[in-house]
Amino acid sequence: MSGKETQSLLDEEKAQDWLDSLPTVGEGQTFCFECNPDVPCFNRCCRQLTLPLTPYDVMRLCRRLGMKSDVFLDNFAKLRTFPDSGLPIAMLSMLKDPDETCPFVTPAGCHVYEDRPSACRSYPLGRGTQLSRNGVSETFYLVQEPHCHGFDDGRDWTAREWFEHEGLAPYNASNDRYMRLGTMITASGAPISDKMGNLALLCLYQLDRFREFITTMHIFGRVEVDDKRQKAIMESDEAALDFGYDWVELVLFGQCEGLKKKQA
Repeated sequence: MSGKETQSLLDEEKAQDWLDSLPTVGEGQTFCFECNPDVPCFNRCCRQLTLPLTPYDVMRLCRRLGMKSDVFLDNFAKLRTFPDSGLPIAMLSMLKDPDETCPFVTPAGCHVYEDRPSACRSYPLGRGTQLSRNGVSETFYLVQEPHCHGFDDGRDWTAREWFEHEGLAPYNASNDRYMRLGTMITASGAPISDKMGNLALLCLYQLDRFREFITTMHIFGRVEVDDKRQKAIMESDEAALDFGYDWVELVLFGQCEGLKKKQA
């Protein structure tokens, strides 16, 4: 997805207008697509990106690269803030070369491919989400960039087949949690303070530092977390991120379905 087409990602209204300008892929509808090194445009979509990195994206990339979160964010991301919620969002930093190339792409392809961000996995589809009574409603959009020859040949996919093939289930589950948190904040009528934004950054984007915070601030002594979950949080990035969402929600709203304060 090019920078030109995603330049308004942080403006939710403009982002939705851009999505609405794209054709949708309804339930049961298919599209033809194939991407591999033999496609003439291979790696072309890895340039001039305005690409968001969700907390789950950063978690996977830090683990893949063996980097502490601070080092990763300093070297590969620029931090921005959603204006409606005040929540942080990391944006992937492009190389300072003439093509503004993704730092993870090589002539042979993506060298973090197994842990590539969700926006890369979903391409050429965009996924619009909205909270509904039954959870999260989805709308799938087809992104057809002029340079892309992936549509010239290949097999037919439904949106759900494509997302399953690209391993998006855990990404979407975590990203939906972030979307839900942002929606709750927006519904409250005002974005969160810088202080709370920094807390969200710590708990969601800096899991190594979050674990230190848990220990230093004796967080497990303040909330009802059984021994099994405590152990998982300190050993598993996925469990730590899940707890981070719960903790931020509890701090912001005083209650959270997945986490209860201990009675005094």
